[in-house]
This record gives sequence, C-alpha cells and structure tokens, in this order.
Amino acid sequence: MKNTSTQYGISLLRVSLGIMWLAHAGLKYFVFTLPGTAGYFESIGFAGFLAYPVFAAELFGGIALIFGLYARQISLALVPVMLTATWVHLPNGWGHTSPGGGWEYPLFLSIASISLWLIGDGSFAARRSQRFIFS
Repeated sequence: MKNTSTQYGISLLRVSLGIMWLAHAGLKYFVFTLPGTAGYFESIGFAGFLAYPVFAAELFGGIALIFGLYARQISLALVPVMLTATWVHLPNGWGHTSPGGGWEYPLFLSIASISLWLIGDGSFAARRSQRFIFS
C-alpha cells in the first residue's frame, strides 16, 4: 500500500477532476443550455443529440469521481470526451482564453484523467476499483 500522503494526493486529484467535470456539465446546462450545446455540436459537425449523453457523462462521471465510485474506470471512460474537446479547440490555438477556447486545458485534463486511471482511487473512495489493466 502506498503511503498516506500519496493516497491523499491521489484523492485531491480525483475530487478536483470530479469538480471540473461537474463544472463542464453545469456550463452546458446553465450557461449554454442543452439545446444551445446541441446547436454548437451541430455547428462543428457533430450530431446535436450527442450533447445530451456528453452532458450526462460529465455530470454523473463528475459525481462518481468526487465520491470515488470506480474512479479509475470512470476517469478512463471520460478521456475520449476531453480528447474530442482538445481536437475541437485545436484550431483556436494554445490559450483556452483565446476566442473559441484553446486546446491546452482540455489536453491537460485528458492527461490528468489518464494519470488518475494509472495511479488509482486514493483515500476516501466509496467503492475502490479492482485491479484494472495496469495496476
């Protein structure tokens, strides 16, 4: 077993990623609205209906990460969502504050999610992941 400070650090990563996913879901729901998000998806060439499962994945994935419910598997399952966001924002340049948002923030979140998948659940996890691919 890893030392306690390492486990606390992993938990901090897990909870902060969960909060970030909730923030993304909240942005889609409260700021852009789900129909507005669907319209944006269509404007960039995706099917508009995909806004709804993406919202659900971000919402329920964020909750699961915060509580530590199968955090490794959830963080890995959410990586394609953020890698797609990275790809969408690639033409906008580096800075996420640039018009249309840049690609560095979604790429960082993708890497952080992969890191959580690799290192585990941390302390205070409600349901620890079993050994999963790389353990």
